[in-house]
Amino acid sequence: MALATVNAINATLYENLNYDFIRDIVLVAGIGQGPAVMEVNPKVPANTVAEFIAYAKATPGKINMGSAGIGTPQHVVGELFKMMTGVNMVHVPYHGVAPELTDLIAGQIQVSFDPIQGSIGYIKGGMLRPLAVTTTTRTEALPSVPTVGEFVPGFEARTWQGLGAPAGTPPEIVKILNKEVNDILADPRLRARFADLGIVPMPLTPAECQRFITAETEKWAKVMKFAGIKPE
Repeated sequence: MALATVNAINATLYENLNYDFIRDIVLVAGIGQGPAVMEVNPKVPANTVAEFIAYAKATPGKINMGSAGIGTPQHVVGELFKMMTGVNMVHVPYHGVAPELTDLIAGQIQVSFDPIQGSIGYIKGGMLRPLAVTTTTRTEALPSVPTVGEFVPGFEARTWQGLGAPAGTPPEIVKILNKEVNDILADPRLRARFADLGIVPMPLTPAECQRFITAETEKWAKVMKFAGIKPE
């Protein structure tokens, strides 16, 4: 089964799931990870994260932060930013990425934290202004764009994809699948395509996989509890 950031979020978002994400799911292999991009409509009077924070604090509750919906990666990354900076922004959830980006480009909302692969074309086309990427290091796809952490120490968020299986899958099967995926991730052609999209291959051992999804699940649980995020 395919796993992604949203699965780690949903483990806390939905209280009545009929499974325990960490107990019942094994992350067999990582596939890729990448940053979200903190991006604004070009009319927003901020060219850096520091300028944006100052602008937001000078106009509390006046900035609309869009997302693809309640509990989506865009939403929780934005809430992490609010939590760590103390800015007051109004969350505007959409039903999907396309309408959210449409309104961001039109200026109906002012900022969003979108996965890089979905918005890099708009950034390169000049329709959106990137302020920062959310990973701890800059991305080759947007090398001149700083990280949020350069302005907000300790800030880190990423979107990711992986391959999962039910808990109890024989270890020898997990090991075989893990090796097959990692071998594919080493292909230069795939790595080049990933780089174009701002994605970094995520080869992990089976043990690293479990530590990874545990840490991701716990991290977003703290953010959602802080923000009081509830499902629609």
